[in-house]
Amino acid sequence: MHDIDIPDRERESAADYLPAKAPANRLEARLRSGGRVLGLAAFLLLAAGLALGASRSYSQQRQVMATAEQIRDFVPSVRMATVQASDATVRVSLPATTSAFSVANMYARASGYIDKRYVDIGDRVKKGQLLVEIVAPELDHQISQAEATLIQLRAAVEQAQANRSLAQVTWNRDKGLVEKGWVTAQQGDVDRFTLQAREAALGVAQANVTAQQAQLQVLYQQKAYQRVVAPFDGVVTQRNVEMGDLVHADTTSGTFLFNVMQSDVIRAQVYVPQDSAFGLSPGVDAAVRVPEIPRRTFPGKVTRIAEALEAGTRTLLTEIDIPNPDGALQPGSYCIIELKIPRKTSSFLVSADAIIFNQNGPQVAVVEGGTAHIRKVSVMRDLGTEVELDDGVAQGDQVIINPPVTLVDGNKVRPRAKPAVPRT
Repeated sequence: MHDIDIPDRERESAADYLPAKAPANRLEARLRSGGRVLGLAAFLLLAAGLALGASRSYSQQRQVMATAEQIRDFVPSVRMATVQASDATVRVSLPATTSAFSVANMYARASGYIDKRYVDIGDRVKKGQLLVEIVAPELDHQISQAEATLIQLRAAVEQAQANRSLAQVTWNRDKGLVEKGWVTAQQGDVDRFTLQAREAALGVAQANVTAQQAQLQVLYQQKAYQRVVAPFDGVVTQRNVEMGDLVHADTTSGTFLFNVMQSDVIRAQVYVPQDSAFGLSPGVDAAVRVPEIPRRTFPGKVTRIAEALEAGTRTLLTEIDIPNPDGALQPGSYCIIELKIPRKTSSFLVSADAIIFNQNGPQVAVVEGGTAHIRKVSVMRDLGTEVELDDGVAQGDQVIINPPVTLVDGNKVRPRAKPAVPRT
């Protein structure tokens, strides 16, 4: 390499700058030293923060573990109720409509005019009481004619009896003479057949009298139909005739006169559901209540059942008779009938608040020895505040009321003390 010659002026100029370089190096060193201090401080702060965070996390973890241990060891106090056996009878309340025990639509059986009418709508009548009288003069004439004809026929019978007696005497006299030959056989045959003819004529005359008596009896019956009487004790609910009206007796188009209902016994029909019908039988007690008569209960009894369930509704047609001597219960009224049906299968009652509903179906928590056991149950009937069960529990079991959602099978529980009753 070759040496570079620097002029003296340039060397002097460069030398002028050399004394200023030392202060710049000192400033740079100071800056570097300050950065190290800041870094160290940041590191210390970070380390302190991490230590504080770790301390807090450890403290929270200990609190969580302590809480979990408390929860695990915590024995909740619960309200409990005793399972009771259901009553021997099932009370079933069903809507129904009352009806009269017997209803008679009365039609005219004799043609004629209404002569007298003795009853009106709302009148109470007794069996055999006269309701209306019908007059028919032509029927009276027919009866008179038939009675006269009967007298004639009876006279004909007497005449036939006399002729038969004469023929009998003649044959008895000639019979012995014919046998001895004193009278010809021809004469004997005449006498014998004459007797038979007289006997036949007497039979015809007697038959004519019987036929005429029957015809006269028909006319008498038609005459009796002119007096319309009540078929039973009851009340007149409809009247369709007035005095002077023309009525006709016909099996298909006879004139409608009255409607009479027997109201001393009221009948009601109800349809009992299948779950209660199997214990139902005639003689079961019933109680009838009418909303318009709130303070009175009408006792009755089941008298008839259909013995077969309705296929479409799975209900049993049941008929109840209710004594109504004072007529307070009217036919056609809406009512509620409570039946006391003997229970065929045993069941148990628990509070509705004890039922647990989840994906496993209805369940209850039964407490045995301070431990809760979850049991699946079958609900037969919801009674509102109580539920009727047929399995899963037994009489005397202690079940938890309003069990906590965290309760699982095997949890320890303790009964909650009942609140003290304040003294009065």
